Amino acid sequence: MDRKSVIVLVISFILLMIWYPLMNRLYPPQPIPQTTNSVPSAANPTAADTDASATASGVSTSGVQAGALVKADSPEELVVVENDNVRCTFTSHGGGLKLVELKNYPESVACRVKKGSPTEKVATLNTKALAPAFALIGSEALQGDGNFTLTRTNGGVRAEKTLPSGLRVVKEFRLGTNYLLTAALRLENPTREPVQLPAQELVVGTATPLGPGDSGVQMAMEWYDGSKVQSVSEPWFANRTLGCFPGTPRTEYLAGYTNVIWAAVYNRFFTMVAVPATNLPAPQVAARRINLPPPSADEIVATPKAITNQFGIQTAFLYPEMTLAPNQSVERRFDSFAGPKEYKTLDRLAAKLGNNVDLVMGFGGFFGFFAKLLLLSMNGLHALGLPYGFAIVAITVVIKLVFWPLTQASTRSMKRMQALQPQVKAIQEKYKDDPMKMQKKMGELWKEHKVNPAMGCLPMLIQIPFFFGFYRMLQSAIELRGASFLWACDLSQPDTVWIVPGFNFPLNPLPLIMGATQLWQMRLTPPSPGVDPVQQKMMQYMPLIFLFILY
Repeated sequence: MDRKSVIVLVISFILLMIWYPLMNRLYPPQPIPQTTNSVPSAANPTAADTDASATASGVSTSGVQAGALVKADSPEELVVVENDNVRCTFTSHGGGLKLVELKNYPESVACRVKKGSPTEKVATLNTKALAPAFALIGSEALQGDGNFTLTRTNGGVRAEKTLPSGLRVVKEFRLGTNYLLTAALRLENPTREPVQLPAQELVVGTATPLGPGDSGVQMAMEWYDGSKVQSVSEPWFANRTLGCFPGTPRTEYLAGYTNVIWAAVYNRFFTMVAVPATNLPAPQVAARRINLPPPSADEIVATPKAITNQFGIQTAFLYPEMTLAPNQSVERRFDSFAGPKEYKTLDRLAAKLGNNVDLVMGFGGFFGFFAKLLLLSMNGLHALGLPYGFAIVAITVVIKLVFWPLTQASTRSMKRMQALQPQVKAIQEKYKDDPMKMQKKMGELWKEHKVNPAMGCLPMLIQIPFFFGFYRMLQSAIELRGASFLWACDLSQPDTVWIVPGFNFPLNPLPLIMGATQLWQMRLTPPSPGVDPVQQKMMQYMPLIFLFILY
């Protein structure tokens, strides 16, 4: 591959990286109106263009209103259950888990706020969600007036109500250690007559932003069918033409066919996962993009860049309609995790439950292997006493050293090719009307001088998996949240040291230093003989392009 091809490849890769963020800024997603249309039956799902399993299911969801929770008219009662890691707030409105507060993680990281300060807000899950987790939504026949009676139990909460049909809805929650919650939903028919149950929609949770200033770009829902993970995020709902231009927004995703092993909602650092009992997987899973309440006046004052049109992704299990005979009941049990997307924690949970719940980290697939390897390496170095910032530097140096022989061989090969440029041009001129003969003579020339044209791009191609793995790992590693390095107080955010007054422009030294050193290095390196001047000019602009991407 010649230098021109390498430049084209690099520029194409850069455009690939910046295209979606640029289009997202030029064409922001339109708020999706909240509707109360009936959820289509599984024979005609709205997500028919997703997995094939979404188009054939025996679960009828007719009559379930799209994500609607009956608005209770009585005062809300709250019961709080907590351990050393989480504080769970249960509500009588819907009889579910309203809010999860993560005691060991702040809502945001700021250099001027001391960790553990009384004024520090902690990170939360299901924040401002329209429905609590484990609420039955949709049909009013399963909600009644929406009010549940809450009773504190030994280490948990019990929520119950009796519906006009005589059906009793009982929910039992018990908070364990760490971030694990067990939940049970029981539908009882104590009457002497059969009770017809409509299709049930049980909320898993809602992916919500990290705070008032979070745009929610990295929010998504995922579900696992026992063999692969499927994910849905904001671009799917926005349904942009060619991935960038405004299209007709989708309102609902529907998939699964009696094989939903677990479902999860998450933002960049935290997740809520619901796992049905091993012998009772959920038939289907649904997800909706919902508009969240706007930030309060206090939040706008505290966060000048507060986003007024934040959204969430609400996810629920769907169960088919059925008939309960007199004195018959049906029970569904779940394990629920609400906490950080920390690999060691989720890996232990996956081993305990045996269901690959650690895949919510996004470490599946080819590049996921490298992301996991790099994360484990970084955590291993940190366990030896190395700060996270220096651990990243050490891993980068090790990768460079490992590939140094290959890079040197590539450099030598390119220099030999540059020395052959006069002969190459002579062959191109002589056989310009005979491409086949030209290629043959070029091959003979490379063979005679023991030059391999592919050596120029081979090191870059081999390092691509590590690059993507590093990008994926650094993007979601909660270990870096709040970790400091030099003047940067949070490695998960840009190293902003000053905001230019009047322009609201951040000053980030690290990418500026990177761009300056690259330009300086290019000044010190004399241009290679035989290289086209246009290509040299393009190479001179590469540091500026990378500065724009990484800033």
